Parts: sequence; structure tokens; C-alpha cells
Amino acid sequence: MLRYLRLYLYFLRFSLSKAMEFRLDFFFRIVMDVVFYIVHLAFFTVIYRHTDLLGGWTLDQIYLFVAGTMLTDALHMTLFANNLWWLPVYINRGDLDYYLVRPVSPLFLLSLREFAANSFVNLLIAAGAVVWAVWRYPEPLGAARVVLFLVLLGFGVMVYYLLRMLFIIPVFWLHSGRGLDEIAWSLNRLSEQPHQIYHPWLRVVMLTILPIALLVSVPSHALFGGDALLRLVHVVTVTACLFGFVVWFWRVGLRAYASASS
Repeated sequence: MLRYLRLYLYFLRFSLSKAMEFRLDFFFRIVMDVVFYIVHLAFFTVIYRHTDLLGGWTLDQIYLFVAGTMLTDALHMTLFANNLWWLPVYINRGDLDYYLVRPVSPLFLLSLREFAANSFVNLLIAAGAVVWAVWRYPEPLGAARVVLFLVLLGFGVMVYYLLRMLFIIPVFWLHSGRGLDEIAWSLNRLSEQPHQIYHPWLRVVMLTILPIALLVSVPSHALFGGDALLRLVHVVTVTACLFGFVVWFWRVGLRAYASASS
């Protein structure tokens, strides 16, 4: 465990030094994400000019939901997104060989090797949005529920990563992830609204089979009320099952991998 932590600190040092070599790109990506955050908040602000409730959610609750979406997205972009973008390329070019022969977990290297420094700045902005949304909420939420909200968001980030892996691993057989990427991003769009607004059968899918509701919707709902312990057990169970399935799927994919030397 300490060896992996030490290795990740080397990843951080390398990524930060590389980000400073391309400063225009660094600042442009920050501005791009900030614009995305503003548009996302403005979208719901405009909707609530015409209604008081959306799927049973008030505007203050939606602001917390949107802030949670920003935080989850920023964490994913900071930790995983750049690495997962390159993974299909490594599979198709045979570059995966360099990771499979190293004396550490290939999934660890391939998932966490590059730390997105520009997204880390946006992560701080997203964290500030969460603080703002909690501060402006008209009723006291309580420290315990806020902590539960943040813990569930952490699981949501893990679910986000695992779902992305589900749509990347088939590249071992398909040799192109373009169509799968389109499906994955379309599903991710569903997670940007509370799952209560969807049809009941779709909610079941979003809570279990393709658990995109666990990214932000369930953590946000746990913040406002309901059986918090039950929600925590549900999120942990689904995440553990999804993790186990992705690890198994990855191993199956590796058996189908045609390396550069084959």
C-alpha cells in the first residue's frame, strides 16, 4: 500500500511539472470548465422561474445537486479522465504491453498515471460551489448529513470510473470505442438530473443495473432526508458488485488482447 502511495506521489509531481510546460492550455481548460459550471447552474435557474418543484426538488435542493455534479465531474476529470481517454489507444496500438510487464497493478497505472492539474483547480472551484450551496440552504442540514453526502459522492466518483471502464473494456474485441463513448456520454447526461424525474422502470435501472443515479442524485437525496443508513448500504453494495464485475471483465478482456509482439 505504501509503495502505491509513493508511486502516486511521483505521478503527481510529474503531472504538475508537465502542466506548467503548456500554460495556455492549462488556463484555457480552467476557463472552459468554469463556463460549463455557470451554464449548468443557469439552466436550472431558468427552469425554476417557471415552476417551484422539479421531481419534488426545490431550487435550493437542485443547487446542491448541481454543485455535487460539479464536484463529482471535477474529481473524475482530475483523477481518471485523461487516463481513460488513452486506454483504447494503448489497447489498439499494443502499448498496453508496457503496463502489463511492470511489477504493479496494470489497472492502477492505467487509471491513475496522469493527474490533471488544470482540473484540480476546477475541483477547488466545485468544492466552493458545494460550500456555497450548503451555506445558502434555508434549513440546517447537520454535519452528519453533510459528511454522508460527501462520502456518497466519493462512492459516486468510483461508480463513474467503473461505468466508464465498462464501456472501454469491449475495445479488446471491437477495436474502436467511438460508438461506446457516445453511449457512455449519453448515459452520463441522464445523471445530470435527479432520478426522481424519470419513469419508475428507468429509476430501477439507474439505481442498480447502470447505477448512474448513484453519482449525485442518491447522495443529494440522502442529504435532504430519508433512511440515510439504507442509502449508504445500497450504494456500498452496488459499488462493490460493480467493482467486482469490472475487475472480472478486465481480466477477460486481457485474455483477448493481441499484444504488439503477437
